[in-house]
Amino acid sequence: MSNPQQLRYSKEHEWLSAAEDGVATVGITEHAANALGDVVFVQLPDVGSAVAAGETCGELESTKSVSDLYAPVTGEVTEINEDVVNDPSLVNSAPFEGGWLFRVRVTQEPADLLSADEYTAFSAG
Repeated sequence: MSNPQQLRYSKEHEWLSAAEDGVATVGITEHAANALGDVVFVQLPDVGSAVAAGETCGELESTKSVSDLYAPVTGEVTEINEDVVNDPSLVNSAPFEGGWLFRVRVTQEPADLLSADEYTAFSAG
């Protein structure tokens, strides 16, 4: 499992792209997708809604369990990935590409986001 170096990661197993024009993309990591098993349903935050770093903003349901989705940053949701809503298995098959979950206009970023190497060490332990 290789975590893309250009992303940052939360200890709740979400990834965050670098913000372009203040908007970043959010998804869950391959580690989290594998732990969940086959994702069969996603509940994402509504476009226009506010999310707060570290707080629940959605839900992922798999054949094994239901897991909360946490916002890695504070901001306003600008877009959700309709492809994932229609085909939740994208979270498992392409967690870092087509399986992204939502985009957020970042207003505050926590200081404890991890680099790829830090996240790899964290998730291994």
